[in-house]
Amino acid sequence: NTECIVVDGGSNDGTLDILKRYEGQITWISEKDKGQSDAINKGLRLASGDIIAYICADDVYEGDCFRKVAGFFDKNPNVMWVCGKCKIVDENGLEIRRPITWYKNFWQRRYDYNKLLIMDFIAQPAVFWRKELVNEIGSFDINEHLAMDYEYWLRAGAKHNPGFINDYLAKFRVRPYSKSSMNFSRQAKEALHVARKYTNSQKRHFLVPLQYLNYFSVVFGYSILNLISRLRTK
Repeated sequence: NTECIVVDGGSNDGTLDILKRYEGQITWISEKDKGQSDAINKGLRLASGDIIAYICADDVYEGDCFRKVAGFFDKNPNVMWVCGKCKIVDENGLEIRRPITWYKNFWQRRYDYNKLLIMDFIAQPAVFWRKELVNEIGSFDINEHLAMDYEYWLRAGAKHNPGFINDYLAKFRVRPYSKSSMNFSRQAKEALHVARKYTNSQKRHFLVPLQYLNYFSVVFGYSILNLISRLRTK
């Protein structure tokens, strides 16, 4: 009992030919947009289901993901959003960067809003939420292009604590020239800006030094990981 909506930004690489093969089974649109956040919002407006999520083109869900998510929401009617574990894989589907996965799993199990204001430990492909949450907190900020998911988690977390499914729900794919790989420094800077905005609005200024410490740690850590990746490729 699922609904699949594909929002395409006007591809000319054969994507539309593939989408047309599934006419009647999926809903899809292909048109110019104002960035990824705008595309996600188009999908949210088209969605008619009770539980919503978005996933990027090269990421994948685990086979029994939807069953686990639906079961969790059914057993926890007061939970508005939930996150689960997510593996990181390369372009061939092989698991990589396990320390990052362990790091995120550790903090997701110990969720606290103050911690979320310091660091983004939520794995985006493994997050699901009720449609009522969109009605309550709105759509994604189209002015955010790299930290739009983190901004949304902070907005949601300010209202509701998330549930946690202690199982792997999705796989996040990293390629040498993917958006997240090429812009990790800028993404970390935007995440810091978003965190500072919510920290200021809630008068939690004591978190600012930890936010900057996390920012420098993320930039350094991903610089090392990308260097190792390039050396392995060579």
